[in-house]
Amino acid sequence: MELHLHCLRRLSLLPQPSRFPSCLFSEEEKRNRVQEEEHHEKKKMRFVVKACRNGRAREGVLHLGSCPTAIETPSLLLSTCKGLPFFITRDLLPSLPSPDSHLLQMSPLHFLECPSATTISNIGGLHQMVGLHEHCFVAAPRDSILGLPDFEGTNKLGASFETTGGRRLVKPVEYMKIISSLKPDLWTSLADEVPAWVSEKRNQMSVDRTVCWLDDCIGINLAAGASVLGAIVGGSSLDERRHCAQEVVKRNVAGYWIGGFGLGESMEERPALLAAVTDLLPAERPRQICGLGLPEEVLQGVAAGIDLFESTYIYHLTLGGSALTFPLDGEERHGYDSQLSDIGSDHTKINLRATVYRKDTSPIVDGCCCYTCQNHTRAYLNHLLNVHEMLAHILLEM
Repeated sequence: MELHLHCLRRLSLLPQPSRFPSCLFSEEEKRNRVQEEEHHEKKKMRFVVKACRNGRAREGVLHLGSCPTAIETPSLLLSTCKGLPFFITRDLLPSLPSPDSHLLQMSPLHFLECPSATTISNIGGLHQMVGLHEHCFVAAPRDSILGLPDFEGTNKLGASFETTGGRRLVKPVEYMKIISSLKPDLWTSLADEVPAWVSEKRNQMSVDRTVCWLDDCIGINLAAGASVLGAIVGGSSLDERRHCAQEVVKRNVAGYWIGGFGLGESMEERPALLAAVTDLLPAERPRQICGLGLPEEVLQGVAAGIDLFESTYIYHLTLGGSALTFPLDGEERHGYDSQLSDIGSDHTKINLRATVYRKDTSPIVDGCCCYTCQNHTRAYLNHLLNVHEMLAHILLEM
């Protein structure tokens, strides 16, 4: 034993081999690699589960390098177009609740054409390009607004998507090139998402491709394991969902992205599909889902133990000129129904385009502390919508 300790002490005194031998790397390459390692260290994610309630539902805290404060989960990601929210301008972001508004969802598909990956990389990444240094970006290939998965065009080479620029086939190498240039805080591997009605053979193929592309993405960038969310698919098959989850759990990933939802499955079968996946996932890693948009669908995800949600509900609601009015504290407001008309309301939201609000001088929601309710009336929002003023969408999303 003493001889063993003596040998260890002697070995510790010997000069240690360099991480970057001079025979393989130039001084500039060494500096670049050191800076890249420091960047990944700063962006390192930490996730802690604080409490579990009513079975699988849980509360947690997410720490990401770019965000100065912790983000409590379950949490919603703000949808963006090329890194910026659709209606909220950069200078108005601080007016939204913090730190919830610091978590932004973006799609690498938006950067397939312009600006190029090289240009973004030279700028210093997406944070630097859009000037949001204290916000967190979570990148996923599927964008339910501008880039839907196209299972018919997908093949073994890559995933296909329907974008505003037409159908695009994205290969793992091309995808990782964009991810490396954007430098998001978290990103999702490529996934072959299929609708609920595909054949069993096609479903099995989608799982095999998704797991294979995860290995390809990690293999292209070995340092990516610290920030990658492994994609889990499986359509409407419980067995394939479990199989995909078991395979992804074996990989070195920071968390999990559950895809393939919102593509034809029913509300009744969704809880079993979610449970089949979440029951197999480690509790200490975050879980994100795409495709659950409506409030009741999000609640299904919360009940299954999902932490992060990407939803286009707010976008479509704002675009249609509606505002949410249901109480969030579980208590019905007195006089709630008397202020609303059957023409302009379904008792959870109001359509501010309706003429019934043309002379309504009350705020959208009494007692609400947001900027819009504190400073503007339903009549003003009705006016902005009817004259097609973009300020209407800004105030509605806020």
